Amino acid sequence: MKPNMGTADRIIRVLLAAVFAYLYFSGTVTGTWGLVLVILGAVFVLTSVISFCPLYPLVGINTCPKKNN
Repeated sequence: MKPNMGTADRIIRVLLAAVFAYLYFSGTVTGTWGLVLVILGAVFVLTSVISFCPLYPLVGINTCPKKNN
């Protein structure tokens, strides 16, 4: 897996995951929608940690900056 996520993309995903967690654990969003948000937040954090989004190659997106070697 080659990284396909840039720093800005990773930060946005972690911030969204934090918002989703807050909405769920504060009781603002409950039930099925709350669980969907928590699972989506977990996926966002996981993909941010490994710098790879499995959906990006399918749609041809790569936000990772090119490295000059």
